[in-house]
Amino acid sequence: MQDEQSLVRKAQGRDPEAFAELYEIYFDKIYRYIALKIGDRTEAEDMTQQVFLKAMKSMPAYKSTKVPFSAWLYRIAHNQTVDHFRKSGRQKSCELTEEITPSDPSENPERETELKIDIENLVTAAKKLTKSQREVISLRFSSDLPIAEVARIMGKSEGAVKALQHSAVASLKKIMVMAETNER
Repeated sequence: MQDEQSLVRKAQGRDPEAFAELYEIYFDKIYRYIALKIGDRTEAEDMTQQVFLKAMKSMPAYKSTKVPFSAWLYRIAHNQTVDHFRKSGRQKSCELTEEITPSDPSENPERETELKIDIENLVTAAKKLTKSQREVISLRFSSDLPIAEVARIMGKSEGAVKALQHSAVASLKKIMVMAETNER
């Protein structure tokens, strides 16, 4: 695999193979980011395709000296979700992706049921976080990005992202413990 900067330069020159490789590298991450934000897997697939179409059309205008390619791509995805909510007028929801479920549910149906309940509880709890906290959780854990990358995407310092992540995880824990206590 070529390095990212080389792929970006080639994609800017309209090399379809280079853009296809960038697509392969980032599709799953962008998809998970969008799916977590909008809560609809089918719509997330369509929106992810739109992100890459917009990126392909805008490749010649991309300036690598200003922001990393991944941050630029996540900004397009963020704008796509903002447009989605603006058009639909719906509230944001949060859904975790299938990748965290066991690959073969028939191996342990009881564990799968427990996992689904845990995921539903986590999704409900995540809805109670602030917008910035949800964004950090989505980028860090759904898209599996390092703190430095999340900081660039969000336009915040690494320290601010660490603090947001810490407060988000602490809030989730507190919300989940309270919900568990209320169920008893």
